[in-house]
Amino acid sequence: MKENRAMLLLLLTSLIWGLAFVAQSVSSESMGPFTFNAIRMLIGAVVLIPFAVPYIKEHRDDREYWKNSLRGGIFCGLCLAAASVTQQIGVSYSGAGKGGFITSLYIIIVPFMSLLLGQKIQKNTWISAPIALVGMYLLSIGSGFSVSSGDLWLILCSVLFALHIIVIDRTGKKTDGIVLSMFQFLTAGIVCSAGMIAERPAASEILSQWMPVLYAGIFSCGIAYTLQVVAQTDVRPSHAVFILSLESVWAAIGGAIMLSERLSPREIAGCALVFAAVLIAQRPQKSST
Repeated sequence: MKENRAMLLLLLTSLIWGLAFVAQSVSSESMGPFTFNAIRMLIGAVVLIPFAVPYIKEHRDDREYWKNSLRGGIFCGLCLAAASVTQQIGVSYSGAGKGGFITSLYIIIVPFMSLLLGQKIQKNTWISAPIALVGMYLLSIGSGFSVSSGDLWLILCSVLFALHIIVIDRTGKKTDGIVLSMFQFLTAGIVCSAGMIAERPAASEILSQWMPVLYAGIFSCGIAYTLQVVAQTDVRPSHAVFILSLESVWAAIGGAIMLSERLSPREIAGCALVFAAVLIAQRPQKSST
């Protein structure tokens, strides 16, 4: 039952993240990637403070708890900051729908990272990997074997998000999800603020995009990332990424409905193959144990 509840939480997370691609695409028109992410991460941290206070009071004298919470929050925050900035840059060039599908490649990357940590890779992953590569070719590589700069940023983003999922699995079970999320947002917000200073945003630019920024801060960060951390305590990373990867579907739907984005037949075929690889990679197999 715990795993079923966790899967539902991850499904809600994927929906919120998918629609966040629309917010990211809109915001990229008037503010830089560091500015957007610094503001939304800090909003996410502030939103979680009231919910984190009871856990903080309960463990105020527990040094081991604070050590795990701070260490996990810092590592998760660094991964999240790097992944979110590269994703924002990629979405600004490639669009919300395409960005969602390329980002979903972390479902293929996570099992391979797990292999480096001593975990076995299922047969389904070996089948899905070449399918995903073909899908990526159709989706990202144009005439003359060219890959757009936005696609490259998104591919890097998918690797960083895969690392983020692995780090959460390693640290999330040693502390409370809300506290870990608060510290990861605070860390990511501080890191992104350094880049924000270099971008020198005008207050009018930020205020003109207050709605997508608030959505990204409250829902995508404060709610969705916290749901991810909480849910992953009851779900293995290789299972969690299947549900989370559905953000690519919601991103494509959101981009089509809200931004009137259209993908070419070639790109649609690529999206279909990537999503098929996602499904195959997480198809249940008979346990040998």
